Amino acid sequence: MTKKLKFPQTLAKYLDKAKAKYNILEHKTVYTAHDVAATMNKKLNEVVKTLLVAVGKDYYLAILPADHNLDFKKLAEQISKTTGKKIQAVKIPGENAMKKLLKIKAGAISAFGGFHKLPVVMEKNLNKIKKAIFASGSFNHSIEMAVKDFVKLENAVLCGFGIKKKVVLVKKNKINKPPRGRTALGRKNKKAKK
Repeated sequence: MTKKLKFPQTLAKYLDKAKAKYNILEHKTVYTAHDVAATMNKKLNEVVKTLLVAVGKDYYLAILPADHNLDFKKLAEQISKTTGKKIQAVKIPGENAMKKLLKIKAGAISAFGGFHKLPVVMEKNLNKIKKAIFASGSFNHSIEMAVKDFVKLENAVLCGFGIKKKVVLVKKNKINKPPRGRTALGRKNKKAKK
């Protein structure tokens, strides 16, 4: 059984100092935004995933809905427009870079760039919802707050760099049966009637 972690008090101080309105949500141990959505019974577009991205020698936090994938090319274009610099590539650095740069456990990143002293770029589709659930840096806690308050607090640059995931639904209770006289492995069934 995984040991429950405490809510990061340094993040609480950061949010309180900024007079941010937020709720701390406690939940079972989860490692992905998808797990948070399932655990909290929320829609994927209401849960935010946070990605540390390397843009040349600079780092950013990319914030997008859990039901979106990162389009590296679009993000490079958007950061180029914002900074006026020509961006060659956007990469997701390894866990060691995260540990070294942010001095945190692998995967335990919060969505709050100001807390990590990193700029934040946010998928503009998040602005369509009132509240979202953000990563806190704990595997057992998340933060719920108004999206507009998050944008203001983090001075987030809103731009389009996410691609909505295509979800394929599988019908329940539909079992593919092998042809009559054959087993599931395609072998002849000795017991089959002729």
